[in-house]
Formats: sequence, C-alpha cells, structure tokens
Amino acid sequence: MAPCSHVHARAQSRWITAACILLAIPLAQCGKAPNADMLAANTQPAGDTFEDRFPAPQFKDRFPTEKESLVPYQRTAAAAPAPQKPAPSPVRVASISPTLTLPQPTEREELTTLVSLKSSAFPYFGNNPRTDAPFLNVGSGDHRGHRSYGGRVYWQNETYNDSRVLMHVPESFDINKPGVIVVFFHGNGATLERDVRDRQLVPQQITDSGVNAVLLAPQMAVDAADSSAGKFWQPGGLKRFLDESAGHLARLYGDPKSAQAFASMPVVLVGYSGGFLPTAWSLDVGGATSRVRGVLLLDAVYGELDKFASWIENNRSGFFVSSYTHYTRPHDRELMSMLRNKGIAVSESMDGPLRPGSVVFVQTRDGITHRSYVTQAWTEFPIKEVLTKMAATPALRLASVPAQASR
Repeated sequence: MAPCSHVHARAQSRWITAACILLAIPLAQCGKAPNADMLAANTQPAGDTFEDRFPAPQFKDRFPTEKESLVPYQRTAAAAPAPQKPAPSPVRVASISPTLTLPQPTEREELTTLVSLKSSAFPYFGNNPRTDAPFLNVGSGDHRGHRSYGGRVYWQNETYNDSRVLMHVPESFDINKPGVIVVFFHGNGATLERDVRDRQLVPQQITDSGVNAVLLAPQMAVDAADSSAGKFWQPGGLKRFLDESAGHLARLYGDPKSAQAFASMPVVLVGYSGGFLPTAWSLDVGGATSRVRGVLLLDAVYGELDKFASWIENNRSGFFVSSYTHYTRPHDRELMSMLRNKGIAVSESMDGPLRPGSVVFVQTRDGITHRSYVTQAWTEFPIKEVLTKMAATPALRLASVPAQASR
C-alpha cells in the first residue's frame, strides 16, 4: 500500500473509533462507518425525549377524580398591618390515653336517624287479635304474606319486614329538664324517610315547637294500604318499645346516663289515618298507660271507639284531641256521643288551652285534604301546635317525671 493510502486508512480508523465512543455505539460495530439511521437512533433515544421527561400539564390533572375531593381555595383579602398581638396562650396537648368527650349542650346538633328495634311493629309472626287467626295467612314456608281487609295480599319479606324506627332529638333538647317522648304512628302507604320525615315534616314540627321533646316513629306496613299493628297488638307492646328505645335515645343524645330518664319520660301518642289501630291497641294493652300524657288523632277515628273511650274515661289527667275531615266525621261524632253519655265534657274548638282531662274534637274546613293532614289540619303543623299548647299548661308540662340523669 502506498504511504499516503496507509496514513489515510489509519486516520479514518481513528475517526471511526472516536465517533463510536462519542455516540455510544458498541465497538463491535465500529468496523463500519455509522449510517444516518444509526446516528438518529442514538442522538434521540425512544422514550427519552424532552416531552417524555417534562410532559405538559393535562387538564384532567387539575381536577379531582370522583373518588377524591377538592378543597376549595380560601382567598385572603389584603389587610392593613395587624396591631401587636398579645402573647399566644399555651398550646393544649392531647392526652395520650383515649378519652370519651361528650358534647356540651351548646355543641349539640340536631340528630335524626333510623334505628332497628326488636320491639318495633314488624316483623310480626303472631295472631291477629281480632280474629285470633295467624297474621301471615297466605302462602307457606319462607314465602308468606297477609291478606288485608281490602283483599290484597302483601308479602312478609316486602311489606312486614322493616324493623326500623325514625328517632329525632332536637338540638335544644335538655335531659335535665322535664321532657316528653312523641310516638308517631303513620298512616297507610307510607315510609319513614319519604313521608314521615320529608313530606309530613314530623321531626321538624317537633323541633319547631320549642318543646323539650324527642320523636319515635316506627315503620308500620311499608308503603301499603294496611293498618296492621304488628307487635303493638301484643300486651305490653308499647312498654317494650319504649324500654328498648331508651338506650338508643341516650346514645343519640350523647349521654349514656340519660337512658334512665328516657325510660321514665311521659309519652304523647300521635296517630294519623291508619295509625289509629296501633294507637288504640297501645292505649288498651300497651302496658305503659301511666306514662301516656296525651293523644292526638289526625283524621284517624276509623274504628276502635271503645278503646279510645275507655282510655279517656280512665285517664282524666291526660288530654285527648281528635281533628277530622268529612271522611271520619261519623265516627268522631259517635265517639263524642259515647263520651257525653259518660258525663265527660267535650269541646269542639282548639282555641282554648289544653288542660289535664281536656277532650277536644275539631272538624276542619272544606278543602283540607286527607293526604296533607299532618301538615295542614285546623292549623298549619298541628303536631307543633298541640305540643306548644301542652307546654303552655304547667299542670301538663310538669306532669313529666323529673330527669334523673346528669352530665
């Protein structure tokens, strides 16, 4: 080889080696000059571009997913320099040992919840006391139901299997003051949330009355045209219901010691429409007659007149109010006649005060519908009105058993 060619070959070899080192090409490939594809592959490796290393922010990254929450930004307005602040108070250190801190009266919140009770109306597997026949009188085995007086069959697992009770404790309730438990029996075709709470506003009426009262509203037949009383048919049914409720009300209130006070607190029974049946049987065989301070029937005297008349006659320290439309007018008139024949004074106006032994029947004007009767009877929000009148009468208000719990 000519000297010039040899020198040129060595120079080319050194150039190729240097290029291999700089471009990180394996030395095994250095026998060949790098082509355009090889240079491109090594100067811009896949997956290592500027965009890969520093991706542009995506719109979706600025907002939370459906499983996350967005903490709103709190804007702070510009303000003049603050004056010299006093020395901060010592920092409070949490106790290492776990403690139970009960809310103070000023910290309490209004509480409404659903609680399942064994003593609630359903499920019920006993007899119908009027016929002494099994209540579940249709089907067999696990598929059993009840044929109502209207002839329709309702199945146990759909209509008579809800043991929940709507409980409500207003924010202002104070266990250390005389109080009262309102037991509300709803009518046909109702559920606790849709109707008792949201449409009929029963918890709200309790709170708005300003009376020291709590609410118990058991679920009766679920959304059905049936007034069956279930466990409230049984002797002692109301007493067992109140006894079991006491502990749950105490926990809801936030003071376990208050269970004793709830267990002896007086009661007002409110029956709307088909709720007349559990109301009547609770008065007759419920086992808590001495605790019942009053009864309010809202277009509800469809029957059981003997039970209502007997309670009124034998409990002259409590009040009885029945407000009615033309639907129940014949039965209300009959009950009034029964009472007057017993020498019991009957009023037909709600204008006066409620006193121990008051018996009031008031017919509402035309245009008042049965469906809206819990919120519009002789007055707007009749439950609130009766509780307010009750609280305004010292003899009724102070008839309650003094609370024996303390914070």
